[in-house]
Amino acid sequence: MPRSTKGAFTLPGESGYEALTLELAERWGADIIRDSDGTKLSGEIIQAGYGIYSTICIIRDHNEWASRNQDKLQQCFLITHPKVAVQDYISIYLMEDFFAEQFKVNDSKEALKYWQVYDRTTGQEVPRTQWNYERESGNVVITGITAWHKYTVSFMVYRIWEEISMYNHTTNNWDKEHLMQIDPMYTDTQTYLLDWMEKWCLAHPETTVVRFTSLFYNFAWIWGSDERNRHLFSDWGSYDFTVSSRGLDLFAEKYGYALTAEDFVNGGKYQASHMPAGQRKLDWMAFINDFVIDFGRKLIDIVHRHGKLAYVFYDDSWVGMEPYNDRFEEFGFDGMIKCVFSGYESRMCSGVKAETHEIRLHPYLFPVGLGGLPTFKEGGNPTLDAKNYWINIRRALLREKIDRIGLGGYLHLVEPYPDFVEYIEKVADEFREIKALHQAGKPAQLQTRVAVLHSWGRLRSWTLSGHFHETYMHDLIHVNEALAGLPVDVRFIDFEDIRQGVLYEVDVVINAGRAGSAWSGGEHWHDTTCVDQLTRWVHDGGTFIGINQPSAVEGYDTFFRMAHVLGVDEDTGARVVHGKWAYDVQDRHELMPEGATVKGKPQRYLTDGTAEVVLETEGNIALSVHAFGKGKGIYLSSFEFNWANARLLLNVIRFAGNEQHNAKYITDNVYTECAYYPESGKLVVINNSDQAQTTTIDTEHGMQRLDIAPFDTIITRIGAQASV
Repeated sequence: MPRSTKGAFTLPGESGYEALTLELAERWGADIIRDSDGTKLSGEIIQAGYGIYSTICIIRDHNEWASRNQDKLQQCFLITHPKVAVQDYISIYLMEDFFAEQFKVNDSKEALKYWQVYDRTTGQEVPRTQWNYERESGNVVITGITAWHKYTVSFMVYRIWEEISMYNHTTNNWDKEHLMQIDPMYTDTQTYLLDWMEKWCLAHPETTVVRFTSLFYNFAWIWGSDERNRHLFSDWGSYDFTVSSRGLDLFAEKYGYALTAEDFVNGGKYQASHMPAGQRKLDWMAFINDFVIDFGRKLIDIVHRHGKLAYVFYDDSWVGMEPYNDRFEEFGFDGMIKCVFSGYESRMCSGVKAETHEIRLHPYLFPVGLGGLPTFKEGGNPTLDAKNYWINIRRALLREKIDRIGLGGYLHLVEPYPDFVEYIEKVADEFREIKALHQAGKPAQLQTRVAVLHSWGRLRSWTLSGHFHETYMHDLIHVNEALAGLPVDVRFIDFEDIRQGVLYEVDVVINAGRAGSAWSGGEHWHDTTCVDQLTRWVHDGGTFIGINQPSAVEGYDTFFRMAHVLGVDEDTGARVVHGKWAYDVQDRHELMPEGATVKGKPQRYLTDGTAEVVLETEGNIALSVHAFGKGKGIYLSSFEFNWANARLLLNVIRFAGNEQHNAKYITDNVYTECAYYPESGKLVVINNSDQAQTTTIDTEHGMQRLDIAPFDTIITRIGAQASV
C-alpha cells in the first residue's frame, strides 16, 4: 500500500556516509537524525533539514576532569569470596575475584570507615581491632579468629571504567581510551557538570533534542577476573552502583541512622531486585531518587533555557530516575526512549507520564548482538532478527500507542543488507499507520480488568529487572510478555494497594513467582489483612490466578496463603505421609488451546478435593480451577511464553471475568492476533509466525476470514481488506 505520512522515525546518521544517511532518511521516512555512541554527524547531515538528536551521557566523556579528580569517581561496595581460615589468622587479597580494569580499591579515610569483615560461619562482624589493610599488597589480614570458619571482606572501590563503555569496547572491538564515570553526589562534580551542560548547549545550536543516556547511575554490572565467570552480578534494577562515602554520610544525616557495607553486599547476594526490599533499602532508594530528581532537574532546565527538548533513555544509567513513581514528572523531561526486544518493554515505555514515547528497535546496527551472536557480520541475518523482534513488539503497539520508533548504531553496516533496508522501510510505514489508528481512538478490549500483584507494584510496572533474556527464569516475565499484547486493561499493584482497597477496581489478580521472591511476595504474605481482603474479594466475585508458588510463605497451616481460594497447595515435606485427593482431568471450560503447554511441578495437591484439574503433566497438577463463593481461584504450576500459551492466558482471563463466550475480535488461530479500532472502523490482523496462516475473526460485521503471509500485518476496514 502507499507509504503513510513521513515522520516519527529516528535515523542514526554517520559522518563519512552522508549519501547513505540521507538516502535512508528518505526511504525510511525519518524526520530526525541522531548520533550514536562512537559516531558523529557532519555538517552536510546537520544542515539537511532534519531535526537533530544529540546523545549525551552526562557522567562520562569527562576523562580530563576525572583524571584530576579521581576521588570524585563513582563507587560501589564489593565483597570477597568466602575464605576458610585454617589457623587463627588469614590474609585475603581484595581484588582476587574482580576485573582490575573496572575497579580500583578506595582506601581513603572516608571509605575505610565503611569497610567490614565478617565471620560468615557465625554471621557476626569481626571487630575493627582484629583486621588491618595492607595498602601495598592489597590484602586484608584478619587475626584472632576461629580456624575452619569462613571470612569475607566488604570494601569500597572506585569504578574506573564506565560499564556501557566497557561493554561497547568488548562488543565492537574498540581500541579507545577507557571512559570513567564521575559522581554528581559531590558538589565539585555538580559545579563542573552544570558549567559543562551550559557550554555544551551553546556549542550545539543545531541540536533540537538532547537525548540523556541516561542520568547518573548505571545498573549494577560487576565483572569478574576469571573469564569462566565474567559477569559476577548483573541487575538492571539494582541500586548497588549508587553508593559513595559522601552519599552514605548524607544519608545518615537525613535519616538518622547509618547504612553499612553489609546493607549492600548482603552476604554476597547483593540487593537483587528479585527479592523483596527491606526498609533500609527502600530508604536508600528514596534518598537517591530525591538527589537524582533535584540535580537532574537543574540540567534539564539548562537544556530548556536553550530552546531544546530533553529526552531520556530508560536504560543504562537510569537508576534513581524511577519513571513509575509519583515524582517522575518533576524532572521536566519532554520524552522517554526505551530500548526494546520484547512487547512488555514497549508497554514499559508507553505507560510513563511523558509527552513523547519512543522505542529503539533491535537489532542495533552493531556487528554482534547482546548475546555475542553475529548480526551485521558474516553469519548474521539481521533481517530475520528484525522480523522476530518486530512480531514481539508489534502486538504491544496494537494495545498502547508509541509515538516514535528508531534505530541506533553504525548506519554503514546496513549497506551489504538491502533486504534489511527494505524490511525497515516496511516496518516504519506499518508503525505510522498503527500510530494513526491510536490517534483516532483506542482499540476495543475486554471488560475484564487485570492486576498483577508483587512486592514492587507500580514502581516496576511491566518489568522485573532487565530484558527478557536476562529474566527468562521467572514465570512473571513470561506473564508480562503475554499480557503486553492481550486486549485487557492491566495494572501493577503491591500489598499496600490491597490495604488501600484497590481490589474492587479490578476483576482479576495475578500473583506469579517463586516462594520468597519479590514477584510471589515473600514475607508480605504474613500480613493477615491482605489475605483477608483478597479472600473476601474473591468470595464477592473476583478471581485470584496463582502461578508457580503464589502467596507462598512458611509458618502457617498451608504453604500457599491463598490455598483456600486456589484449592491447591504445595507439600514442602510435612504432608508426605498424608493421603491425597484423587481427581479426574477435564477441560470443560475449554481453556487449553491447541499447542499450549504447562509444565506440572511435583508436590502440588488438592486441599479439599473440590478443585477441578484441567491439565495434568507427568502425574502433576498443571492447571486447576476452584470455585470460591461468587469468584474463582485458578492455579497454574508454571507459565512460559509462546503464542499458544499467550492464548491460554487470554482464555483463563476471559473465563475469570465471565467473558469466555465473548469471542468478538479474537482470532481462531493462536499464531495470529488482532485489534479493532472502532473510531476508524479498522481491523489489524498480525501473523506472529514464519508460516502463512489463515484466520477467522468474529466481528460486528460478521465473520472475517483472512489469509496472511509470514510475519505480515493486514490492516483492513471491516469488509475491505488492505495489506500493508
